[in-house]
Amino acid sequence: MENKAHNETQPLPLLEQALAPFRRFSHIQASGGLMLIACTVIALIWANSPLAPAYFALWETPVSLGFGDMVLSKTLLHWINDGLMAVFFFMVGLEIKREVLVGELNSLGQAVLPVAAAVGGMVVPALLYAWLNRGEPTMAGWGVPMATDIAFALGILSLLGDRVPVGLKVFLAAVAIVDDIGAVLVIALFYSGDISLVSLVVGGAMFVAMLAMNAAGARHPAVYTILGSIMWLAFLKSGVHATVAGVLAAMAIPARTRIPAGAFLHKARRLLDCFAASMEPGQVLLANKTMQGTLENLEGACRRASAPLPRIEHALHPWVSYGIMPLFALANAGVPLTGQAGAGLVEPVSLGIFLGLFAGKQLGIFLACVAMFRLGLAALPQGMRLLHYYGASVLAGIGFTMSIFIAGLAFGEADAVAAKAKVAILATSTLAGVLGYLVLRRVEPGPQ
Repeated sequence: MENKAHNETQPLPLLEQALAPFRRFSHIQASGGLMLIACTVIALIWANSPLAPAYFALWETPVSLGFGDMVLSKTLLHWINDGLMAVFFFMVGLEIKREVLVGELNSLGQAVLPVAAAVGGMVVPALLYAWLNRGEPTMAGWGVPMATDIAFALGILSLLGDRVPVGLKVFLAAVAIVDDIGAVLVIALFYSGDISLVSLVVGGAMFVAMLAMNAAGARHPAVYTILGSIMWLAFLKSGVHATVAGVLAAMAIPARTRIPAGAFLHKARRLLDCFAASMEPGQVLLANKTMQGTLENLEGACRRASAPLPRIEHALHPWVSYGIMPLFALANAGVPLTGQAGAGLVEPVSLGIFLGLFAGKQLGIFLACVAMFRLGLAALPQGMRLLHYYGASVLAGIGFTMSIFIAGLAFGEADAVAAKAKVAILATSTLAGVLGYLVLRRVEPGPQ
């Protein structure tokens, strides 16, 4: 009886181990989302206070980087939007590659639901915006309501605690990954400037060099950092938005281990046995060279048994979630909330963003999910109801950072239309977050 009970409970730790990386990802994204909210509030208060001139002057501060006669000078805002956001998109690229290799997008059966939902959540908002802005100069902003801010969305989900199934968080994260792929393609194809062929060729050559280094077995981060930095600079000069370089660089990061799991397990056990045999009562580790050497060998074995991709992703995630994205929000969310800004909410650009993010996301994502379930192409997971997916589709209307980023590309960061677009994005994202929270708070768990 005891053995039976033991066998019945044995899979639970394995399940916890399997979910551990996602739980960490979700926790960092969720708490990072709460920091985004805080920085957004600070930016809005600062930009509408007597200290507003200091706020706008800060981001226009020129910052130069130089090496010899080569000098690259941009405003602080440009360094954040073109430089730090490239690191964010590098992180996005790592997440995309991981999901395609081993995650929710690894197989057709797993990917069909989030891919269909994401496509619906991009196409319908873009069409609604284009319909409202047809024939207008603001038509260029059709890509703005396509985006979803996963950090904000998971931040809202974190407020609900255990009331939200883990499967819903996985679904929303997978939808956001596909959404990010769409956003990168839109930026590369439709929001790039005049193309410099020479710079583009240099950037492409660096990408090929990174792929060659991967194929040759190079694993040191410095190799990819140097080549990736040159590629970013080339893309910056090419007319293709520099953030695309971040995604391409991520595609070249090695995802294979040097030694298989079985070989690592055998070596680790042998080293641990050696470590145990070298222990002497009362002796500190620093004084035992055999134990120190064994630990160094074990550390090297651990490095060879883990791929660079998850290591880099693990190291970057806190910096992106707690540093880069909150700084982006602080620099870009400060919009003067004057009477003119309020009047702009009824203009086509604002209405297009509102209908796209709020109604378009709900229609596109939820109807795609219903269609997949009805056609038998996807099954409703245990513990989840259709209303869970509706709540997720509402939360997907939180465009915030990604929508603001695309609005800056479409209209220009200092343009009056961009300011109206930002107000519409902030208002719609707030409404989507509140409504999504209220919907999911009332949904009871589905049948197990």
